[in-house]
Amino acid sequence: MTDLITGIQQIGIGVQNAEAAKLFYKNNFGMATLVFDDIAEASLMTKYTGDSIHKRHAILSLNMAGGGGFEIWQFLTRKAVYSTTEISFGAVGIFAAKIKSQNIYLSHKHFKSNKSLTAITKTTDGRNHFWVQDEYKNWFNFIECNHWFKKNKTHCGGVCGAVIGVTNMEKAINFYTNLLGTINIIYDKIEEDNNFNTTSKKKFRSVLLKKEANKKGAFAKLLGNLEIELVQDLQEKRTPIYNNRYWGDCGFIHLCFDVINMDLLKIQCETAGYNFTVDSKNTFEMEGASGRFCYIEDADGTLIELVETHKVPILKKMGLYFNLKQQKAKRPLPNWIIACMAFNKIK
Repeated sequence: MTDLITGIQQIGIGVQNAEAAKLFYKNNFGMATLVFDDIAEASLMTKYTGDSIHKRHAILSLNMAGGGGFEIWQFLTRKAVYSTTEISFGAVGIFAAKIKSQNIYLSHKHFKSNKSLTAITKTTDGRNHFWVQDEYKNWFNFIECNHWFKKNKTHCGGVCGAVIGVTNMEKAINFYTNLLGTINIIYDKIEEDNNFNTTSKKKFRSVLLKKEANKKGAFAKLLGNLEIELVQDLQEKRTPIYNNRYWGDCGFIHLCFDVINMDLLKIQCETAGYNFTVDSKNTFEMEGASGRFCYIEDADGTLIELVETHKVPILKKMGLYFNLKQQKAKRPLPNWIIACMAFNKIK
């Protein structure tokens, strides 16, 4: 398949209070740059919201050191609900976001008062990492990274990947390798998991898929490398994280990839047997930023968002936006243009 995915644009996080969450993620994850802050009806997402149109508040923030952002998402016409069962390693769906660490020891120190914090250990491929759960019950895997857009004063960067629970590893590998294009299998292992300080002796199969930073795409330099860790519980059939809940309820609601040619990607996905379940088709506006967004499900129904960006804010106060639609965003934007986005601050 033609390589059309340029990186992780953002991970969606359902919350009950978007205003409070944006400040929490700014202070703890360096998500200080505002891309949009938008209130509207999610009219295209009724397939995943009980066949009803719900009003929502969405905020997209970035850490300009590099990596994908957080799309903080709140229902305004209902109260988002948490899972009634504990979401543990191997649960089907997006279990954790992988976060780039500039200094793993500083990142670890930042969360030293968090009772869920695990020790720093080595990954199978030799990098230092640790796990921590935020105050909204979401798990994050902080991991050493050597690809940066511009290092800043925060201890970490943005999203570089996700840990996704699956029920059939072969089907999952087939889906993600077909979707992502040029990708490497870094490891494929079966072992007991000892990361979460539990007495569980469960065995899991884990496969790490990694895609190097793309040389195409307007934001390729900012988004950087991406990795997807697929995890299958080998001893128990696990319940999907969003079983009996709506997209937009509390937790990781989707993983979003940046796309350079949605028309071609749609054809490729359909040819491979994966159909889009949502397609905005035309430009969709979100507080000045715009693009075409689509959704596709992996083999277990985990939601993957795909966005072809058409317009982004450079300096909102001056009304400066960059139009990407004409060039299909094939070439990376100059660093200075991307860096100007940092003037749009979360307040």
